[in-house]
Amino acid sequence: MTPAVDGLRLVVHPASPVPPFEQLRTQVVAQVRSGTLSPGTRLPTVRWLAADLGIAPNTVARTYRELERDGVLETRGRNGTFVAATGDVAQRAAHEAATQYVVRLRRLGLDADETLALVRSVLEA
Repeated sequence: MTPAVDGLRLVVHPASPVPPFEQLRTQVVAQVRSGTLSPGTRLPTVRWLAADLGIAPNTVARTYRELERDGVLETRGRNGTFVAATGDVAQRAAHEAATQYVVRLRRLGLDADETLALVRSVLEA
């Protein structure tokens, strides 16, 4: 487990069926959403975190890249990697997905009632 770095605590469970990069990604997102990691918090370097967790540096690098792509983290060159100063990442991503869904269903000719019925059926499945 990583020592606290401005609140950061990460654990990789080797026996888990979830890949290590995904374990790290979900933990960082959860800590950002809960406020444990606030915007501007500097994260450990890839090499330091990999050594601390006993995993490959490429695993941590992949996690950081995916979190940066999703807007959770930002890299500031040689200054390091930080929690991005954005709103709720999950909410933003969900809104984007919902928008794309609605646009596609409108192109298919479905109205609002049909679209909502489809969403309800998927949620109930």
